[in-house]
Amino acid sequence: MTAQLAPSVPGAPLIDPVAATGWKLAARRFRSNTLAVIGLALIVVIVLFCFVGPFLYQTDQTHTLLEQANQGPSAAHWLGTDAVGHDVLGRLMYGGKVSLMVGIAAGVLATVVGTLWGSVAGYVGGWVDALMMRIVDAGIAIPALFILLVISAITNPGVGGLIVILGLVSWLVPSRLIRAETLTLKNRDYVLTLRAIGGSHARAIGKHLLPNSVSTIVVAATFQVADAILLVAYVSYLGLGVQPPATDWGGMLSAGLTAAYSGRWWLIVPPGLAVILVVCAFNAVGDGLRDAFDVRGR
Repeated sequence: MTAQLAPSVPGAPLIDPVAATGWKLAARRFRSNTLAVIGLALIVVIVLFCFVGPFLYQTDQTHTLLEQANQGPSAAHWLGTDAVGHDVLGRLMYGGKVSLMVGIAAGVLATVVGTLWGSVAGYVGGWVDALMMRIVDAGIAIPALFILLVISAITNPGVGGLIVILGLVSWLVPSRLIRAETLTLKNRDYVLTLRAIGGSHARAIGKHLLPNSVSTIVVAATFQVADAILLVAYVSYLGLGVQPPATDWGGMLSAGLTAAYSGRWWLIVPPGLAVILVVCAFNAVGDGLRDAFDVRGR
């Protein structure tokens, strides 16, 4: 029996009860995943810490304050100060803001580019699909970190440049996932019907294939954000990320590594722990979303 589409109130948009039930079931399955819920809560806490924290714990992160340099944790500086006198807790907040902004924006950009590339390749098929996916295979064969380091060394990018570079070296894996999803969806009855009545390829992709791939897209985006945050940390650790006085967690790790050997643990443990926590949190959420949308488990 075909599900009836009925508006709840006159003039309201039609709602597919089957789809609505599917989303509710996915939400319930996600809530039952304790690790995923903890990961989501941790992400919320970290975002509040980085974006709201600086308003509550105000510090000077732009000027050199040598008279306060290399102080240990105290009531005045909860996590001590670094080699130029910056408050480490405040720097952790500002650095986290940069890391999260770059990671989330780059992850979203990579997912958008990969989604468009994979959906076109999977839907059109034939030699177009073969050519597009050979380009993807060639890109995957070169480590993303190597490409990122070469481009960063040549261009010395800022925050915006890092977002674009990270997005353009990270879209390859999402494109393969979306292509595989598109190959299964393009033979569904509603897509074949649209093609039979002369519907355009753009309409088939935009109105049917992408909306029905949203679960795969969301899961891919979650993992891409985690990967992008790690890549930002790698590049900044090697001195090719954002330049002082701006910083991110990778830059804090790079700046504090030498001092850590002298016993100033507060310069390396907080940013290292922050990177580990946020990446694990995004991966936990990604795993939870993947399990929630997995129809084989329903």
